[in-house]
Amino acid sequence: MLPRCAFSVCHVLMLVLCLSAAEDFDWTKNDHGSFYYGTFPAGFSWGAGSSAYQTEGAWDKDGKGLSIWDVFSHKKGKIQQNETGDSSCEGYYKVKDDVSLMKELKLNHYRFSISWPRLLPTGIKSDHINEKGMQHYDQLIDHLLENKITPIVTLYHWDLPQVLQEKYGGWQNISMVNHFNEFANLCFERFGNRVKYWITFNNPWSVAVEGYETGEHAPGLKLRGTGAYRAAHHIIKAHAKVWHTYDTQWRAKQKGLVGISLSGDWGEPVDISNQKDIEAAERYVQFYLGWFATPIFHGDYPQVMKDFIGRKSVQQGLGTSRLPTFSPQEKSYIKGTCDFLGVGHFTTRYITQKNNPSSRSSSSYFSDRDLAELVDPRWPDPGSEWLYSVPWGFRRLLNFIKTQYGNPMIYVTENGVSEKMLCTELCDDWRIQYYKDYINEMLKAIKDGVNVKGYTAWSLLDKFEWDEGYSERFGLYYVDFRNKNKPRYPKASVQFYKRIISSNGFPNQREVENWRRKAVETCSSSNQLLAAATRKSKEHAELPKRNSGVLLPIF
Repeated sequence: MLPRCAFSVCHVLMLVLCLSAAEDFDWTKNDHGSFYYGTFPAGFSWGAGSSAYQTEGAWDKDGKGLSIWDVFSHKKGKIQQNETGDSSCEGYYKVKDDVSLMKELKLNHYRFSISWPRLLPTGIKSDHINEKGMQHYDQLIDHLLENKITPIVTLYHWDLPQVLQEKYGGWQNISMVNHFNEFANLCFERFGNRVKYWITFNNPWSVAVEGYETGEHAPGLKLRGTGAYRAAHHIIKAHAKVWHTYDTQWRAKQKGLVGISLSGDWGEPVDISNQKDIEAAERYVQFYLGWFATPIFHGDYPQVMKDFIGRKSVQQGLGTSRLPTFSPQEKSYIKGTCDFLGVGHFTTRYITQKNNPSSRSSSSYFSDRDLAELVDPRWPDPGSEWLYSVPWGFRRLLNFIKTQYGNPMIYVTENGVSEKMLCTELCDDWRIQYYKDYINEMLKAIKDGVNVKGYTAWSLLDKFEWDEGYSERFGLYYVDFRNKNKPRYPKASVQFYKRIISSNGFPNQREVENWRRKAVETCSSSNQLLAAATRKSKEHAELPKRNSGVLLPIF
């Protein structure tokens, strides 16, 4: 049983990290329920996002090569219902239609990714450049700019060319650094005259942990205790090399920026009177966001990662740490390779200390952290099993980044919520609530002095959700996947987000409540259109409600 004191203080945070530096943010203040009416700074950029494999479809068309996700999703039992991204939203064929949706939303920017195997079918430039793939992204970029929408381009959103996985072992192999740099350089050469915001990697935590440790994601390897650390090591080196390539060869001419998009949940101590819980909560964030951010901003891994993984490696009888090391030259080469930091954030966990065994057979990224993750069952959880709505954690994470990394320029590159249902309901009131609350916490963080320049709603469309297939929907626009034309229908959240963009924030309570009412009214007519088009589907799977006051463990 958890200590009763946990709930009397659970909405108060007192991290010991760098308190003296965080002058603008009171970590002890309890204002989780308050709403701040006000506007964002002039020039704040509003957008929405997607990724190539999740939305493009056309998996084997026009000369595209295989990606690891093409191969992984075609293996039985890997994806829910054995679904694939073969056709997905057919975004490859719907560039003009989708840009018109963005224009309707009044977006300032659109974040998308370039499929590496669509440009280089084998992943290697000297083998072959697929000009039809080039033409697709040329068309998308040009159409965005014609509509005054800034492209923010991700170079790697998980779809590694399959040839590189088979030939070299993918991100387990140091050769990926040069192959990725060659691909990135080609993109700078062909698109850099028009693209001024580049993101090297999207959520490398997921690539490393779910691709090479748990095997839940492509390429599906289960190299427990070593695979994730080795993949991350090579990804960090690849990021730095691409940044330097842009800096030395393209920056003066193209005048763009190169960053990385890191995902991070916030970790809150279960019991803030317990020093071990406080330390465990910081350790949670350092093993997540800090794993990548600390080398990029400070030149090396977080000290707590080096200490914990090193100690456990010794206890397991290993001669060296399972966490690789950077040479002095590599540290200085990696440090400072970030013009802006992309932040993907969705949820928060309560964290408590938990000692895990140190046997070699039980070694893993998760056991290395010596902590347990918990959730409050009263937190809303409309969709993905991992995604609870905890808005106040967002402000804390942003302030943590400000404190730890010298207040870098931040673009929020992913933030949104899913629903897990098979119905045709477009009145997504819970998504309106999520966006309203999370965007407001971001506004509070800007008031705290955090340097946030833009926000990207995740996502523009419902799409293929990796190992969950099409069972979860993150989109502002509903996509009818059973219809071969993949028509899009606006959800109520489209109208609400559009009002936030037009007002650049939240003018006053009366107006914001009016937006919500009008958004729900509008979606009713859209619902009727969709229901008529999909009359056969009347199934509505609803999640059970949970109201107990006991924290639940996350397994």
